[in-house]
Amino acid sequence: MTNSEQMYETGRGVVAVIPTYCEVESLPGLLSRVHAVLPELNVLIVDDSSPDGTGEWVREQMESDSRLHLHTRPAKSGLATAYVEGLGRALEMGFDYLIQMDADASHRPEDLPKLLVRAAGPDHPDMVIGSRWVPGGKTNGWAPWRVALSRAGNAYINFWLGTRIKDATAGLRVHKASWLRETAILDKVSTVGFGFQVEMTTMAEAMGATIVEVPITFDERELGESKLSGSIFVEELVMVTRNGIKRKFLRRKK
Repeated sequence: MTNSEQMYETGRGVVAVIPTYCEVESLPGLLSRVHAVLPELNVLIVDDSSPDGTGEWVREQMESDSRLHLHTRPAKSGLATAYVEGLGRALEMGFDYLIQMDADASHRPEDLPKLLVRAAGPDHPDMVIGSRWVPGGKTNGWAPWRVALSRAGNAYINFWLGTRIKDATAGLRVHKASWLRETAILDKVSTVGFGFQVEMTTMAEAMGATIVEVPITFDERELGESKLSGSIFVEELVMVTRNGIKRKFLRRKK
């Protein structure tokens, strides 16, 4: 078996970075599904000192499972900073590919192998995005208004920021570690919350990254409480509009 085959059939050389805050209900089932499809996959939990005992549960599992790793932060400090710290730690650990995914099981672990297959493709993309809005992608359990809102949000991002990516807000991704190291893109992240996905996408495009999208099914959360709120959408709207105006103004000056 080649290294590429080992990567997408077992998860060897790959780590999944999963931020958590009060996910003790959903995390056990998620990890069970992850290791059912990728038995050698390492998982790095980035926990914001969850008061529900998420971090303590992970520590207990680590005593008998060497695939699990834990990075604990002192307090809830935003999704973007959690990913920057977690992906940075994963780079230090020496993995070849880094998966980012949610802890609430909205990203199906069963979709991971096809993302890794694409990451190992002949063009060796720098970023593979699990997309809801390319042909074959879909959502499960979403109300029509939420589908419309997400599609409209991505269209707004495409208009203002000029990205060709259909699902720039997607959170399920595979990063090529060598590209992250070479570009030091994580050091350039300025967002704190959910705007991280959009910022990483647009910065990576501007740096000339090869980005591809793979269709996935996005499930509605079944356990635990959603972290989405109106302030998250406002943060992203403001960021996209501000950067879009700046981009169009600079183009006019040229």
